[in-house]
Amino acid sequence: MPSFTLREIAQHLGAELYGNSDHEINGIASLQMAGNQDLSFLANPTYKKYLSTTNAGAVLINFALVEEFTGNKIVVEKPYEAYAKLTSLFKPGIVSVKGVHPTAVIGNSVVMGRNISIGPNAVIGNGVIIADDVVIGAGCCIGDLTEIGRETELRSNVTVYHHIKIGSQCLFHSGSVIGADGFGFAPTKNGWIKIHQLGRVIIGNSVEIGANTCIDRGALEDTVIEDGVIIDNLVQIGHNVKIGRNTAIAAHTAIAGSTVIGNQCTIAGAVGIVGHIQITDNVHITGMSMVSSSIAEPGSYSSGTALSETKEWRKNAVRFRQLNELANRIQKLEHDKK
Repeated sequence: MPSFTLREIAQHLGAELYGNSDHEINGIASLQMAGNQDLSFLANPTYKKYLSTTNAGAVLINFALVEEFTGNKIVVEKPYEAYAKLTSLFKPGIVSVKGVHPTAVIGNSVVMGRNISIGPNAVIGNGVIIADDVVIGAGCCIGDLTEIGRETELRSNVTVYHHIKIGSQCLFHSGSVIGADGFGFAPTKNGWIKIHQLGRVIIGNSVEIGANTCIDRGALEDTVIEDGVIIDNLVQIGHNVKIGRNTAIAAHTAIAGSTVIGNQCTIAGAVGIVGHIQITDNVHITGMSMVSSSIAEPGSYSSGTALSETKEWRKNAVRFRQLNELANRIQKLEHDKK
């Protein structure tokens, strides 16, 4: 278990320390659950009430609240950001054995960099390029002609189809599927004709993809995920979608084909986004919204109705059906007044 003195932690953050600089910390915990060897943090004012009762060995706190806590404290401008930086020091060690496991299947003309790790039963297709320090977990399948950048990690059972390009320092969680066919079919009187998907998926640097998330390959042009994008579990991204830098997408969101999403956007859980629209930079969409048209101005957007008791909701649902009639009546009344 890693252990650090408060002096070392403060130096790591470039922060001010008040208290015993030699006090040792071996974990991070909430204010309510922290013990004497734990570091905690106060980022949400809702939890300020726990400062007086916490057993934490030290607390990350901002300058405005420095007088509110009498114990050991590390003072930073943004405690949540500081906490995030410190988690890398305390994460459980995942040991990846360097080299290729004997049960892995390696195709022809594969180019492998230094210090790579390929786990049991992984399958690497022909012409794959794997850069330095890449980790490919057990049971992963990498299709022909795919490129994987340095220090990227694929956890167990990730599937990357053929001719995909992945940048450096990315993380793919188990069960994610990159480059499956987009949902393209042409209707005929005799049924559906499959439109074979001829594009690729291009993923930038420092991208994280959640478990069981699917990113479809492009139909003609490529599906593109730019640098710094973070995508939660169970997200569906359709063919030819483009997602801009540092955008975050929460679980159960579905994005239909050929939609373009800008930089620095946040899309909350279970959002639906129709195809062939554009969303500009710095747009924030709240949970379970349905985005049915382009968004040209930055800001926060919502749709749907708030939760209410079922009896009340049913009455309101009837009113929704009457809105058009009511609007027409109001227009007629205003017209008659003139």
